[in-house]
Amino acid sequence: MAVTEKKIQTLQKDDFLLRNEIITEYLPYVNRIVNRIAVHLPPTVEVDDLVNVGIIGLIQAIERYDPTRDNKFITYAVFRIKGAVLSELRSRDFLGRTTRRKIRDLEKAYMKLEQKLGREVDDEEVAKELNMDLEQYYQVKRMSSISFISFEEVGYTGREEKDAILDSLINGNREDALSMTTMKEIKMVIARSIETLPEKERLVVSMYYTDELTMKEIGKVLGITESRVSQIHSQAIIHLRAKLRREGLIDD
Repeated sequence: MAVTEKKIQTLQKDDFLLRNEIITEYLPYVNRIVNRIAVHLPPTVEVDDLVNVGIIGLIQAIERYDPTRDNKFITYAVFRIKGAVLSELRSRDFLGRTTRRKIRDLEKAYMKLEQKLGREVDDEEVAKELNMDLEQYYQVKRMSSISFISFEEVGYTGREEKDAILDSLINGNREDALSMTTMKEIKMVIARSIETLPEKERLVVSMYYTDELTMKEIGKVLGITESRVSQIHSQAIIHLRAKLRREGLIDD
């Protein structure tokens, strides 16, 4: 029998039976979230390790969920699971300083060429600008889409600052007016920028982030390969991040 939202709202701290039922019920969400993120990761990253981290995020969601807030448990849990997995990846710094620099160079190359040529540029032109062969270029491009935007890039480095923003985003708190104004501005710029993306990029972004489809599922819908979907997704993220940089909303 499924664990309903109403039942979750009755959870007490010592109700270990219901707690285990919730973990079992929401475990498929952990697997799905991890698998969506793992598509962009190098094979050296163990997916099982990330699943364990995601389960910890789910447990934290169960412990911290406040049913008096105006949000569903599933919304809160998904946010916590994603946050736990991405935090783990950042703490490992598996990208490394060199790769992060290459990602920044790639974004800047896109901006430079599009401004210079006044049109959308192709992969071969950007790879040439970066003095990379296409294989190297596609590796960096894939890595660029792992995490769209980090707290550090918008100026939040401390644990308390990050927790406050998370709480504001999940529960709609308005205590930190400056932080929420910044986040609102970022959301507005992203929304406007998505509308200006080429049609396929717009479709992929919508299906991936709004409809929560996997790359494989999107490929079936659009009649293209999973690897092509990944390339289109990466390109969309590069375009969106470039727009945020131009607006001065994320740091170099």
